[in-house]
Amino acid sequence: MKKVLITGGSRGIGAECVRSFAKAGYEVYFTYNNSEEMAHQVAEDTAATALKCDISSADAIKDVISKVGNIDILINNAGISQIKMFQDITENDWDNMFNINVRGMFLVTQGVIENMIHNKWGRIINISSMWGEIGASCEVHYSASKAAVIGFTKALAKELGPSGITVNSISPGVIDTDMNCHLTKNELDELCDETPMGRIGEPNDVAKAALYLADESSGFITGADIPINGGIII
Repeated sequence: MKKVLITGGSRGIGAECVRSFAKAGYEVYFTYNNSEEMAHQVAEDTAATALKCDISSADAIKDVISKVGNIDILINNAGISQIKMFQDITENDWDNMFNINVRGMFLVTQGVIENMIHNKWGRIINISSMWGEIGASCEVHYSASKAAVIGFTKALAKELGPSGITVNSISPGVIDTDMNCHLTKNELDELCDETPMGRIGEPNDVAKAALYLADESSGFITGADIPINGGIII
């Protein structure tokens, strides 16, 4: 049974990945930070193991990896967003965005690849965003951090390919999660109208893509950024 670690697995896309991978028969571990009650509920529903972790802390990440052990599949999902005019973004806003969205991904990935390299097999799946592809007004720091996720993915894929490890990213569009709870019904209706598929995405749309990228059958796909956005950008 392959072992998967999902960061930020207490809600939204992360929680759906936990559910989907558990249902598919993987041994699932996931991290959470503040959403303790939700994390315990996801763990109870799926028999996955929830581990509290500040993803920006190197020591906390080392502790999680030591508890989980040999990880076959890593899904770097933990992330934050923030809407602010560029001139209002503080240094703390910028640093916090990159500490969680980029530095955390770097630290977790660095912590798991030794065993993957030894085993000559591994899957690393990084959750980016369509705003990392095209940028979003009033979300410069978020867009920049998600663009960094894509660049990280493409570079690491070249480095780890000879070791039998694939590295890919998924760039969701507008997904029905807490991260988009600020959108009004009218705004959501407008987004649906702008989307060729006529709806916004569901967390399961992303989880299914992650399941495929984790599977043996995806072994010739690496360095790819998979858009899950209903065609709103092409």
